Amino acid sequence: MTTTGGDELTHRTTGTAAETDPEDWVLALSIEGPEQDVALRRLHGLLIRASRHQVLRMRAQLGGADAARVEELANQSADEAMVALLAKLHTFEGRSRFTTWAYKFAILQAATEVRRQAWRSREVTLDDGEVTVDRGPSVEQYAEAADLGRAVSRAIHQALTPHQRRIMLALVVDQVPIDVLAQRLGTSRNALYKTLHDARVRTRAHLAAAGHLRAVTVSEGVDR
Repeated sequence: MTTTGGDELTHRTTGTAAETDPEDWVLALSIEGPEQDVALRRLHGLLIRASRHQVLRMRAQLGGADAARVEELANQSADEAMVALLAKLHTFEGRSRFTTWAYKFAILQAATEVRRQAWRSREVTLDDGEVTVDRGPSVEQYAEAADLGRAVSRAIHQALTPHQRRIMLALVVDQVPIDVLAQRLGTSRNALYKTLHDARVRTRAHLAAAGHLRAVTVSEGVDR
């Protein structure tokens, strides 16, 4: 009876067991050498597991992607999360466990990748025209809401620039994920956040001037 397969298995198991999480992740990842290689492998494995977990949670948005597609997205997300994490390694302050901190990079990146894939074949229409408001049944209990809806429509149309209207309607009304919109427009998330902030300030000022400030809150419907 041959023992080659068993010897190889024992060797692989022993090698894996030797690769334990470092006591100081930042130090291990910062200094070149065998310890860094081990730390990088351990970190990448953690990021893949976290990414896979998030992709599976959001799998419905992918139209029933098969296991191979899930694994592909998980690995892609883990790779990008690792690049982002290593670039910000110096910012880790130890307020939480390093693995908890790292886990968040993978979760955020995986969520971003899933949203991008879900919107890949969907058109993003940037419309700066009038906002259509569903006024609902013309009964007394909906009168105030309909009035506020019309006030918000007027504020968005009259107080905002065409660019601000397009961005606000895409993010708040059409619920386009901000990372998807940034990719389509060739801009950054921060630039879109700035535009949206300015649009909200103008909208609130217009509503305040019209006496509606206390009664309305512009939706925060942006997936960050």
